[in-house]
Amino acid sequence: MRLVPSGAETSRCVGESCGIAQPMGACDHFRLMDEATVARYIREIGRGKNAAGDLSREDARSLFTAMLGGVVAELQLGAILIALRVKGESLDELAGFAAACEASYNHLPVLDGGSIPVVIPSYNGARQLPNLVPLLALLLAREGIPVFIHGVTRDPGRVTTREVLDAMGVEPSMSANEALARLATRRFAFMPIEVLAPEIAGMLALRAVLGVRNSAHTLAKMLQPFAGPAVRIVSVTHPDYLVRMREYFTMHDTAALLLRGAEGEAVAHPRREPAIEWAHQGRSEIWKEEATPERLTPELPADREAATTARWIETVLAGEAPVPAAIRHEIECCKRAVAAMVNAK
Repeated sequence: MRLVPSGAETSRCVGESCGIAQPMGACDHFRLMDEATVARYIREIGRGKNAAGDLSREDARSLFTAMLGGVVAELQLGAILIALRVKGESLDELAGFAAACEASYNHLPVLDGGSIPVVIPSYNGARQLPNLVPLLALLLAREGIPVFIHGVTRDPGRVTTREVLDAMGVEPSMSANEALARLATRRFAFMPIEVLAPEIAGMLALRAVLGVRNSAHTLAKMLQPFAGPAVRIVSVTHPDYLVRMREYFTMHDTAALLLRGAEGEAVAHPRREPAIEWAHQGRSEIWKEEATPERLTPELPADREAATTARWIETVLAGEAPVPAAIRHEIECCKRAVAAMVNAK
C-alpha cells in the first residue's frame, strides 16, 4: 500500500489504477517515533477519565501516523489505545487521527459522470437483529445511486454484511479496478478493509489481542474513500457519541448522515423512530418521519443467520415483502443528501 507523508493532501488519487496501489513496507515511509516522545503523549492522555489531558491536532496526527505505520513499540501502543478508550477522544484528537488515517491509503477516483456515491461502513455486524445493510445498499443502487460498502468480513459471534452478501452470491471487490467496474455496472461494490486500507485493518485486528475495540473502530466508520465528494452514513451505538459526531462533522468535516443504527451498523433500526441527522457545510438538521405502531413492528427475517437474512432480502427486492419503514426513510434521506451535494457543486 502506498503511504502518503503526513503533510500530504488527504484526498487524492494515485497509482496506475487511479485507486489502490501495491503494498509496501511501513518502514518505507515511516521513521521510528522515539519512546520518550511516545511516553510524553501517554503521560498526557493516560491519567484516567477525569484527569487526562488531550493531544493537539498535530500531535494526534503524528502519533496515529506512527501507530498505523507500526513504528510504536507494542507495549506503548497498547497503553495508548487503552488510555484513549478510557478518556475518549477529543475533537482535535479525532481530527488528527482521521487525517492520519486518510493519508494512509489510496482513494478511489471521482466516478464517471461525477456521480456522488453513498459510502456505507460496516464494522459491527448483527448479534440480535438481522443485518439489513445489504438491503439498504441494494435498494439505493436501484435508485441509481452508486453505493460503496467497506468493512470487515468476519466477526466472531456476529453476522457481518459480507456474510449476508456471500449468501446472496455477491462477490467482494479485491482491487480498485474491480470496485470501479462494479460501481459503473451494478452501482454497488463491497471492499474488505484489508484491501482498502491495510494499516487501518491492522489496528482493528488488535481487538483480538487487547480484548476491546480501539479508536480505529470509530475512525474506520468515518473514512471518506473517494477523491471527490461522497455522502457517508456514520452510525453510532450510544446517544452521547451522536453529539460528538455532530460536533465533528460540523466543525472538522462535512457531508455525513448520522444515526443510531441497528446494533451500530449504518442501517436504521427497523423498530425505532426513524430520525437521521444531516451534517453539511457547518450545519446539521434532523430528518424525521412520524412513527406509528405499524411502522415500528415491521416484518423481518425469522432469525439473524446470514442465509435466512439473504433469502428474506431477496423476497423484498422481488416485491414479495415490504421494505421496513425505517429503511425507506433512510433511503429518502440518502437521496436528499446526494441532491444537496449536487446542488452544492
